[in-house]
This record gives sequence, structure tokens and C-alpha cells, in this order.
Amino acid sequence: METDQLEELSAQELHERSVRYAVRHGDFGFLWELLKVIPAAEAASGHDQETANDLSRVSALLSDAMASGEGELAEALRPFYIDYLSKHADA
Repeated sequence: METDQLEELSAQELHERSVRYAVRHGDFGFLWELLKVIPAAEAASGHDQETANDLSRVSALLSDAMASGEGELAEALRPFYIDYLSKHADA
């Protein structure tokens, strides 16, 4: 998909496509990058306490990665998903 087409998708759809593609292709680099940007996205979406918790527990980050396609967090991660999907035309 072209970047302008990706921009039209919901944050949840961007999340689902990105994570599904990364899992299917064993792209642990993307999944790790997702885990690294989630705390900043949570802070940007007003979840400061969650940010502190995530930085102290890797298991929380893994859980967040799977659930990061919903609500304000998904919206904050839209640019991250669009960037990833625009680099993988077959996603």
C-alpha cells in the first residue's frame, strides 16, 4: 500500500497489519522497536504512570505490544505503523 492509502486506515488497522506482518515474517526488530516506542506513546497519550511501569517490566511491554492497536495509544503510534507498512508493500 502507498503511504497515502495507509494514512486513511484506522490506528487499530495499522496496528493489526504491522504486528501481523512482523509476526508472520519473524521481524523481531520491528517488534522490539514497537516495545521501545510504546512508553513515549503512552506518555504522549497522557498515561504517565503506565510509562513508568513499562520501563521497569519487560513483560508489560510485551503485553502492550499486542494491545497497542486500540484507543489513544494506537492513535499515538499511527506514524510508527505507517512508516513500517510503507516499507513493506506486501503487508
